[in-house]
Amino acid sequence: MATQQAVTFASLRASVAKGQVAGSYILHGEEGYFTDELVKLFEALVPEADRDFGLFTFYGPTSDATTIIGAARSFPMMVERQVVIVKEAQAMRADEVNKLSAYLASPSSTTVFVLAFRGAQAKGRDLLSSARKGGAVVFESKKLRDNSIGPIIESIVREKGLNIEPKGIAMLSEYIGTDASRLYNEIDKLSLILGKGAMVTPEAIERNIGISKDYNNFELVSAIAARDMKRMFTILAYFRSNPKANPVVMTTSALFNFFSGLLIYHFTPSKSPSDKMDALGLKWQGQLRDYETGARNYNAYINIGIIAELRRFDRMTKGIGSRQNEFDLLHNLLYRILTIRSLS
Repeated sequence: MATQQAVTFASLRASVAKGQVAGSYILHGEEGYFTDELVKLFEALVPEADRDFGLFTFYGPTSDATTIIGAARSFPMMVERQVVIVKEAQAMRADEVNKLSAYLASPSSTTVFVLAFRGAQAKGRDLLSSARKGGAVVFESKKLRDNSIGPIIESIVREKGLNIEPKGIAMLSEYIGTDASRLYNEIDKLSLILGKGAMVTPEAIERNIGISKDYNNFELVSAIAARDMKRMFTILAYFRSNPKANPVVMTTSALFNFFSGLLIYHFTPSKSPSDKMDALGLKWQGQLRDYETGARNYNAYINIGIIAELRRFDRMTKGIGSRQNEFDLLHNLLYRILTIRSLS
């Protein structure tokens, strides 16, 4: 039997926005943002003027399966198709959720039924199998992951009709990361300001989102890779003067990711750039540049010593064994990175 293809947020959002809907949907998974956005689209299927008759919203903590099914089975009044949405379904008891299985196995042809488990997996022993039997669309809302955030950012930008430079992807990845709500909102903002077909440059990000194109963790890593001491400490001075916009915890993560990746670069047997990229999980060759530079300036043994220093620095910034200002600790770390010569 063929495996059912996973439903993506982009494809589901596009089909619902066009009014191309199935009879029932289960929205579940740990990322609440995607569930919220889809629920808004399902609500928008019913015009404001028809919502008293065509839109029924239930809330898991205060609803029971019998009442929900009664609404879903009822014949629409004054509208061609009604929408029934159960929000916060994760708060319903599993046995109540399971009672909805019978409806999902044989849904009404005049109802769009949406069961939304915000930030949680669907529960109910028979729910998913009954839903699929009845032709329901099941969407799992997964958290964005650090190791795939670059391609995701590029995909969202393309979806908005924009183009983006590699450094722009790196900046958004570094400063917004896996916060789905903020990521989509900031890219929406860029699309409104820049217009269709525009290029999202580092300058556009700096101007409209407030991330400095010259003083950020991406540039700090590049300066460290090149052993550019003046640039390293200039960026540090900027961080120190703008601590809220440049939390040290993010810098720690950026440095650890770089030197961990550099160790992979060193111990990847193949000299081929494409093989190095595969080992590091990189998408375009420009991302390899800092690793190539770093490999010339930090051999594998020094690299291991730097990772040990990073672990020590991370503990100290959390107050373990030190009460120094975190930017003073970062200053000392950068000095150690430049001067470390062995594992000692």
